Amino acid sequence: MMNHLFDALTAFIPDRSKVFLETLDGGKITYADMFARSAQYAGALQKLGVKAGDRVAVQVEKTPDTLMLYLGTIRAGGVFLPLNTAYTPAEIGYFVGDAEPAVFVCDPARADELAGTAQKAGARLHTLDQNGEGSLSLLADQMPTDYDNRPREDDDLAAILYTSGTTGRSKGAMLTHGNLASNSQTMVKYWQFTEDDVLLHALPIFHTHGLFVATNCLMMAGGSMLFLPKFDLDQVLAALPKATAMMGVPTFYTRLLASDRFTRDVAAHMRLFISGSAPLSAEVHKEFRERTGHAILERYGMTETNMNTSNPYDGARRPGTVGFPLPGVGLRVVDARTGRELPDGEVGIIEIKGPNVFLGYWRMPEKTAQEFRADGYFITGDMGRVDEDGYVSIVGRSKDLIISGGFNVYPAEVEAMLDELPGVAESAVIGVPHPDFGEAVVAVLAPKPGAELGQDAVQASLNDRLAKFKQPKKVHILEALPRNTMGKIQKNVLRERFSGDFG
Repeated sequence: MMNHLFDALTAFIPDRSKVFLETLDGGKITYADMFARSAQYAGALQKLGVKAGDRVAVQVEKTPDTLMLYLGTIRAGGVFLPLNTAYTPAEIGYFVGDAEPAVFVCDPARADELAGTAQKAGARLHTLDQNGEGSLSLLADQMPTDYDNRPREDDDLAAILYTSGTTGRSKGAMLTHGNLASNSQTMVKYWQFTEDDVLLHALPIFHTHGLFVATNCLMMAGGSMLFLPKFDLDQVLAALPKATAMMGVPTFYTRLLASDRFTRDVAAHMRLFISGSAPLSAEVHKEFRERTGHAILERYGMTETNMNTSNPYDGARRPGTVGFPLPGVGLRVVDARTGRELPDGEVGIIEIKGPNVFLGYWRMPEKTAQEFRADGYFITGDMGRVDEDGYVSIVGRSKDLIISGGFNVYPAEVEAMLDELPGVAESAVIGVPHPDFGEAVVAVLAPKPGAELGQDAVQASLNDRLAKFKQPKKVHILEALPRNTMGKIQKNVLRERFSGDFG
């Protein structure tokens, strides 16, 4: 394997005049342009004093230049640190203070309010806006269009991504050149990406899914991207005829299904639809297949490990499962208390080992040590099972497990039942404090447009389908469930909101 991530990503580009990226307005960037512009950003960062291993923190909108800055950072030997554009100055203060980047790049509109944060962390502040313009862009314009990549080894850091931090403070997952290159090589082969592919890219690029899974895979295959600023139904439907593949979160697919313009004919030419970052309900999988003839390929990954499992490209893509461990990835299910490996069919904590697994948490050696077994397996915190055919199913996070009256309740099992009910668009099952049972099962539902849902009817529908201890003791109906930017339902928000249900 090549040591340098950029070399690995660009090893197979048959023709540099080929389009690398096309924007909404029809603008095209060739692979030759990508080499030149990323070289200029690498040169600009070097001029600003970025040394090998220095962090470059970035909170800017999704633009082609943001992507060039990512590639330029890698080429300069820096460590790319993308930050969610929704983060507040207080949140940014924590990330920048913790990572101590050499350079912090933000939107010009936020430069004044973030100047103190950058100064306190010892970072040089530069700007880049939604048009790819700003002080860093101007500096890059003055740099040469070729650059000798700084040497890097497999174990050298390429990126730090902060976890969402729903429990305790966010942790910086340290990802190496080897982590990212090996995982992309595996996915390109497993999902059969080639230079003929055109990927519809509507994901954010401050997260593993949009930055490493989508962009890295596409580059490594030598294909092209339709680069949308975000998911917009009209824009996605307009771009689909040019695409061969699409990666998205489940919300993308529910929004497509909600439109009568999304027909079998519109999707007929597509090679592949992939879903990840949040659970895809079996109902959405079924409805999508009935509408389009395509079975969405669901896979499972996380910030710390990139991609771990995937439903097969050739073979049955089973709804409600995330498929098989990827080649080279070890997966086992263990008892949470004893660490004993469990037989197929039993629910436990998923542990992962392989070249995709991160180096550890930034400046948290004790936390890192807690999360790894002596034999190198990473304890994911996800609960799941492996069936007799080897398919992996995720039943939830260990922190989402509900213990009601001494019995374990896995939210995913109850949610699967609720999602099948007429009129239910999506559901979330949470545990809240209860004076008798310790925790009570509570369901929060969002209805399909025009549907009416009632607590009594929902509860009655589960009477003969679930054991009494698994049945929700209360049902809440909301217009929509709270989600983070990657489409994951924020159960911590729901738990807080309904924590007083039982006094």
